Amino acid sequence: MSNLQGKKVAILTETGFEESELLSPKEALEKEGATVHVISPAKEIKGWKDGNWSKEVKIDLALDSANAEDYHALVVPGGVINPDKLRMNEKAVNFMKSFFEKGKPVAAICHGPQALIETGALEGREMTSWPSIKTDLKNAGVNWVDEECVCDSGLVTSRKPDDLPAFNKKLIEEIKEGVHEDQKTV
Repeated sequence: MSNLQGKKVAILTETGFEESELLSPKEALEKEGATVHVISPAKEIKGWKDGNWSKEVKIDLALDSANAEDYHALVVPGGVINPDKLRMNEKAVNFMKSFFEKGKPVAAICHGPQALIETGALEGREMTSWPSIKTDLKNAGVNWVDEECVCDSGLVTSRKPDDLPAFNKKLIEEIKEGVHEDQKTV
């Protein structure tokens, strides 16, 4: 039996995600037995790779049809465009916020943490990210550190695609641990 059998994970994304930051966690989670759904407010999404548009990724569920209660964890990939679009979408922000409210694991890499700022759930947390959004996170009350992978009670963050092995490993570990009662915001 796989380690994450029976667990469902949502990957929330818009178009303009960093391709490896969506595909690598998805593959790692599925390899461990998790069911992974790519959820988006857009009907079609396209990735970004090496400074250019890359392939389209199939959406499993429209954001309008998604319920955070159905998932054990949330992943937000980076890319410059993706988190900027997500943070401007009220439904996306509410979807992300509900994971924090229930103390469920949340993982974001590179620019992905920028979208999480809008949830209002980051104050006092230790996180990392792509360096260009360090000030944004600090302004949201985050203790920002420059490390490969940072975990603060179920909130997993990493800086860049090179950090994906550590990010994926920690994400899987946090999903196994489950809900972090001390981090519920409700």
